[in-house]
This record gives sequence, structure tokens and C-alpha cells, in this order.
Amino acid sequence: MFPTNKTHRYCSTPEKVAILKRHLLEKAPVSDLCDELGIGPSLFYRWQKEFFENGHAAFANNRKSKAVEDAKQRRIEQLEAKLQRKNEVLSELMEEYTQLKTTIRHRAKTTAIPDNAAPSRPGEAAVSSWTALSS
Repeated sequence: MFPTNKTHRYCSTPEKVAILKRHLLEKAPVSDLCDELGIGPSLFYRWQKEFFENGHAAFANNRKSKAVEDAKQRRIEQLEAKLQRKNEVLSELMEEYTQLKTTIRHRAKTTAIPDNAAPSRPGEAAVSSWTALSS
């Protein structure tokens, strides 16, 4: 019933598309294509059916990937803006810290501590100088 000397013909997806393209665009007869490739017409028509049933995926995938790519790009831009703002805030804080540190050093140098302010006994002179300042 089935010939035993016939080998199974495997076609990759790009080959199947090329075969269907030859039929649809170049108007090659199905019988000629099947004879040339060693396949049956039913297999050819199955490929054609699958091709048309799944053709929407070529367009949907492109839109989906474009939307995903756009979303990724927006996220990257948001993160870059956030990083830029963080760097600006850190820069401002470092500048304020440096100014504050300079001010403290300047005040420490200009504020002289009198020689008699050093306590002879711990706590005694410090208490008397504080009471003198508070009065």
C-alpha cells in the first residue's frame, strides 16, 4: 500500500515558508512543488493552513515586542532621572557638610579659651565658670 523505499522528508520552518511563498507569490503549482520535494499534497495544504492560522503571530509579536521595548525604555528613563536627582541631592548635602565643617573649624580657632579656665580639680572650675557665665 505505502511504498517502503520512500524516505521521510523533513523541512525546517524557513524552508516551509519558502515553499509556500513560491506557491503564493510565484504561482508555482502545488503538484510541481510536491513532486520536487517528495511530499504529498495533503502535507503541503497542512503547512498552508498552519501558516494562515498562525500568521497573526507575526504581527502581534511585533506589536507586543514594541510595547515591551517602549515600556523598558520608559523605565530606563525614569531610573536615570531618579539617579540624577539622587546625585544632585548628595552633591548638595556634601556641599552643606563641607561648609558646616569649615564654619565649625573657623569658630573653634577664633574662640580662645582663657588660661585660667582650666580647672585645677575636675568639675570645680568648670562649675564656677559656668555659673559666672549664666549670671
